[in-house]
Amino acid sequence: MNRELFVHLLPELVESGRLEGVVVVLDVLRASTTITQALAAGAASVVPCASVDEARRIAATHPGGSTLLGGERGGTLIDGFDLDNSPASYTRDVVEGKTIVFTTTNGTRALKHAGSARRRLVGAFVNASFVIDLLLRESDCVHLLCAGTNGRISSEDVLCAGALAHGFRLATGQAAAAFDDQTQIAIRFYESCAADPVRFRTTMRTSYGGRNLHELGLEADIDIAAGWDLLPIVPELISASGLIQPAPDVRPLTTRWLHPPGEPSVPIPTIHSSPNTQH
Repeated sequence: MNRELFVHLLPELVESGRLEGVVVVLDVLRASTTITQALAAGAASVVPCASVDEARRIAATHPGGSTLLGGERGGTLIDGFDLDNSPASYTRDVVEGKTIVFTTTNGTRALKHAGSARRRLVGAFVNASFVIDLLLRESDCVHLLCAGTNGRISSEDVLCAGALAHGFRLATGQAAAAFDDQTQIAIRFYESCAADPVRFRTTMRTSYGGRNLHELGLEADIDIAAGWDLLPIVPELISASGLIQPAPDVRPLTTRWLHPPGEPSVPIPTIHSSPNTQH
């Protein structure tokens, strides 16, 4: 079964108008992971904003007490914001029922860049198999858009794109050579780490984004983002409302096409409880 899938190593490497069909935005360290965690912890929605001023302006239009300002600049908490960009900050007791008005250096901008897409999804390692399962039920072309870090390719995003493309390739029975060069690069990069959990973790920690977090003393966030299939949520940015909410067509997994490094990369039937927002 031939299906079109493209990896884009940076938003700057693809024109916005080409991003049609289904786009999965990948900002593993940390926006994608944090958005997924926020929704899994019961946040009502996430509003992605390109700038700090836009976030403050949007938050001011909501009733008092209904929103939280979240995000980062330079990897740290923005002055006057409630939450930073650490997934550990978005616990149920903090975010349940709240609208998170959210801005980050890279991830939210990548979401805006994909504005021509029919669907805009958010992917990470923490929801990887659920993303693949959803993509396999789509008929449109798929784009995996790496957010990068400060306009530079960041290997943790490429690693995740390669993992998703690898699982997609296995499920559709396509050879790696059927995909374009950027996609093949990502697949091969992931496959070079797939058999060795130590190499996978080292790659995450020594990536551009990982080094930045290490310098800020935020290594624990790298470990959270390196967790596999922890959250049965695929965030989706709804163009009509501008809100990110859980995609309604996520379902319990019956087969996993993707497995954590060190586990055999073969389809294994699984039994999961129905997706919910518990974490």
